[in-house]
Amino acid sequence: MPKISVILCVYNGAATIAKTIKSVLNQTFTDFEFLIINDGSKDGTLEVIDRVHDSRIQVFSYPNRGLATSRNRGLANANGDYISFIDADDLWSADKLEAQINVLEEHPQAAVAYSWVDRIDEGDRVICQGGHHTASGNVLAHLLLADITDSGSNALIRKSAFEEVGNYEESMNSGQDWDMAIRLAARYEFAVVPRSQVFYRASSSSISANVLRLEAGCRKTIDRAFKIAPKSLKHLKQYSLANLYKYLMFQSLKHPIRRRRDGLLPFRFLWLAIRHDPNFFRRKKLVGSILFKSIIRSFFPLETSQTILQSRLTCKLSYPEELLMYMHGNPATII
Repeated sequence: MPKISVILCVYNGAATIAKTIKSVLNQTFTDFEFLIINDGSKDGTLEVIDRVHDSRIQVFSYPNRGLATSRNRGLANANGDYISFIDADDLWSADKLEAQINVLEEHPQAAVAYSWVDRIDEGDRVICQGGHHTASGNVLAHLLLADITDSGSNALIRKSAFEEVGNYEESMNSGQDWDMAIRLAARYEFAVVPRSQVFYRASSSSISANVLRLEAGCRKTIDRAFKIAPKSLKHLKQYSLANLYKYLMFQSLKHPIRRRRDGLLPFRFLWLAIRHDPNFFRRKKLVGSILFKSIIRSFFPLETSQTILQSRLTCKLSYPEELLMYMHGNPATII
């Protein structure tokens, strides 16, 4: 039996999946099976996969049912002692699996290992670093505030832990990876590999780009989590919601608006962020920049708004990760 089951879930990933497959097959740790779960792709994804020849690859094709169902289909077919997921537009460093399995074997009480995540562009260049969190051991409080794993392509998880906490929640269209991380943290310790090993590529079609869908999924995750959270941690909910709306606010500013009403979303998210974290309003320069950018995007033609914004030094926040300095990440600092 293989030591690790790597599970790649894909829907219409023909443009990027070849690089993702290569980053998995180039791992220095080689005792793994590679399960590719094709979720009803219609864009030539299977043709790209067929051009790769490696005995560790197994392809399973199903009707389209979404990411959570694909994750569960992968788990049902997995034979490894450890599980690691990767999405079809993400990349791993060559030593990712080796470093994570080593840290889990050094910490047998931990069930999850995670590394640092950085954002990459279409040319695979790092354009923004992720949270680079270092929390380990009991990380439940940290995860209630935000998803410190930063990506569903990150963690290496003992398969026995899934048998204890259950499958991914298939009723959720987004936020399912964060939900799973919280459920795991409620029962098990986490271990961290403090270096960048996961590279996340967000496109305009990715789940994280659809802010309303993301809001609904993450609100459901937060509500589910705090229903079962210990009483001593329930006060963190307002800060978790504040973090969510800060993230959504920046995410909504990042992509071009398709409809005029989309330009109003940053106003709504800013108001909700301040509602849950009134101190955020004290960041007057930042709030002013957000309001300025939102107004320009909402009321000027696309080309005009881009020209104006590019000339303004006050609107340089381009990636949601850049708001980390404004988010509550350390539960020890919250009374």
